[in-house]
Amino acid sequence: MLSHKEKEEIQEETRLYPYPGAACIDALKIVQHQRGWISDEAIADIAAELNLSAEEVDSVATFYTRIYRSPVGRNVILVCDSATCMIMGYESVYQYISDKLSIRFGETSSDDRFTLLPITCLGDCDHAPALMINDDHHNNLTISGIDEILEKYK
Repeated sequence: MLSHKEKEEIQEETRLYPYPGAACIDALKIVQHQRGWISDEAIADIAAELNLSAEEVDSVATFYTRIYRSPVGRNVILVCDSATCMIMGYESVYQYISDKLSIRFGETSSDDRFTLLPITCLGDCDHAPALMINDDHHNNLTISGIDEILEKYK
């Protein structure tokens, strides 16, 4: 069930659109901000709030890389695996992070500190390889700088 705060925030967003369903992505972001991820129950609740089907809301949720349909760690690492990042050494960056945290793409560290996910493009091809942790962008990555970056996120 959506909290009172979530409902209020969603209703505020729906006022900005010609029909409530247009606020679907906003509603997903509001609920994820509160809960960390979007459960099947949250999908159904958002659908009811916006007068959409659960399938319609789920199709939006699964389209966007940064809407999480399963629990994630406190910090989400999105490693760019685009062609440019691949050419510029993304694989060694990914492998280093994967080995250091003992997780692969789609997994969360045992301490729930990090979830590691691929992302198709961060739009930083001229400074590849790149990654994001939460909302923080990191580029021109080298293996020697990864530990310092990870230390910032507890």
